Amino acid sequence: MSLSGSALARGGESGFPLLLKSWRQKRRLSQLDLALSAGVSQRHLSYLESGRARPSRGMILQLSEALDVPLRERNRWLTAAGFAPVFKARPLDDPQMNQIMSAVRMMLANHEPFPAVAIDRAWNIRMANAPFDLLSAMIGGDVWARVGGERNLMRLFFHPGGIRPFVVNWASIAPLLWHRAKREAETLGGQEMSKVLSDLAQYQDAETLWSGQEAALVPVLPLEIEKDGLRISLFTVIATFGTAQDVTADELRIESLFPADEATERLFRETGSG
Repeated sequence: MSLSGSALARGGESGFPLLLKSWRQKRRLSQLDLALSAGVSQRHLSYLESGRARPSRGMILQLSEALDVPLRERNRWLTAAGFAPVFKARPLDDPQMNQIMSAVRMMLANHEPFPAVAIDRAWNIRMANAPFDLLSAMIGGDVWARVGGERNLMRLFFHPGGIRPFVVNWASIAPLLWHRAKREAETLGGQEMSKVLSDLAQYQDAETLWSGQEAALVPVLPLEIEKDGLRISLFTVIATFGTAQDVTADELRIESLFPADEATERLFRETGSG
């Protein structure tokens, strides 16, 4: 059954066509591309985007799956179309999150003696292993207070009280980190990250953020930190929960830091065995 665009607008569903179109454009897909991927007709997809057809609950989930829309945003799609959200956002201490949290603790512990953290989509640290806390202490025991009291990786890097003075390759790595966060905010619908970026933008040097030095064409660009004569070099590997059916779990990521040279590896192994 289809309704006229004006009837849909009166029913309060005028927001769904805009969400569908904007996410299709974020994924850089044509209507034909999305129709083929989702197994629907291009004509019906066109009607949905123009508001000439009413989406069913199943169609919303089908299209959002094809576009790899985060679960939080899928709830927003459903609400915009007049349906109840289906994905819960349980707190990390909810009993039903025990399996997820056990897996996170295991991953962090297994990565020792090297640093690792679990972060949400705004890069807030939700859990960290002992080597990461040791790394933070090396940078400065009051570093989190200096960046505003929040254990947030973006604030750690880009707040004036953060680690910029100790990052040897700042001109190379800062633009990559900033663009990564900005890209995630756009592609994941990260309103929280957008706010963090907005708060930190006032402190940034446009030349540092937007031009930067050309990095060598290497597989990964390490983060190089030097303080009090001690120099470490680390690169990051990111892991996510690929089959999460909870908003909180869907947004959790494990950032595991690996040594980029033998001296850094030796330092963490010796510290961890001490």
